[in-house]
Amino acid sequence: IVVLMLLFSLLTVLSSKRFLRSAGPRHNGLKIVGSVVFPVKVYVKLNHNSPRILCLTNQLRNLELIDPVFQWNGPGGGLSSENSSVQVSPTGTLILRHFNLSGVYTCSIVYKLTAMQPDKNLVIKYLIYAYSDPKNYYEFTARYHAAPCNSSHNISFEKALLQILSKLVAELSCEVTLIKSECHHVKMQRGGLQNEIFFTFSVACLDREEHNRLCHQSPCDAFHRLNKAKHLIERFFKQQVEVSRKSSEPLSEIYYIEGTLQMVWVDRCYPGYGINAQTHPDCPECCVVCSPGSYNPSNGIHCLRCDSSLIYGATKC
Repeated sequence: IVVLMLLFSLLTVLSSKRFLRSAGPRHNGLKIVGSVVFPVKVYVKLNHNSPRILCLTNQLRNLELIDPVFQWNGPGGGLSSENSSVQVSPTGTLILRHFNLSGVYTCSIVYKLTAMQPDKNLVIKYLIYAYSDPKNYYEFTARYHAAPCNSSHNISFEKALLQILSKLVAELSCEVTLIKSECHHVKMQRGGLQNEIFFTFSVACLDREEHNRLCHQSPCDAFHRLNKAKHLIERFFKQQVEVSRKSSEPLSEIYYIEGTLQMVWVDRCYPGYGINAQTHPDCPECCVVCSPGSYNPSNGIHCLRCDSSLIYGATKC
């Protein structure tokens, strides 16, 4: 009971400041122009709208076109505004809504430069990739002196600790997830056995776009919020040691073991996505959908080679 009261008092001190949430700016005005020399790569955030993709090259964009006719085709066939996930303007500009279908998109344009000339036909190809931001998080490990390993006190303490850590970072729109908790008998150097709980937990920040409008400063993005959460947790464990040192009372049965807090930075992509700066130099830190010939079966960060994979976003070979 004493140690739980101590932890809750530390939480009150550390969670006194609020932290607003935001995300990066949107680029609804961006326009992508095609090429007849090579397919143009376009990167669209998963489940978001694409930029405006023109059925034009730079050369055609500066010409008057007579009676132009545009036709878009995607991985699933012909595209038209009759589909709620597609918008095609009269001038052939394509917008993909809530995008999730990566692959080759082509636009054919039939036009004349003068009324007397025959029709010209041009096919423009795009490679449109879905991408997502990496799932960055910190993984912490910490050890506590414990009650006997079969004691219900350890279970109660574990729940209380997770509750406190979760409240500590909640203002940052971050979450704490327990990865594992194990109780072990540890033989001390030149000493006897003692019981210790080995905690492993992760801290990740949520991408909550409904709060984006509340903040327009860089400290509101996920990276800065995650680092703020890391500092709060480090400070929380440090203060446990400081309070114990200043206390004249003997140590309780369950207490944090000084110096055991460890932390690593983790990058992860969704299954079927991977980071490859060489293949995708225009999106070097993005988790881009795996192309045919590759796959990612788990939350790794790279698409692995698989010659039998014929689809985008493969999760198995």
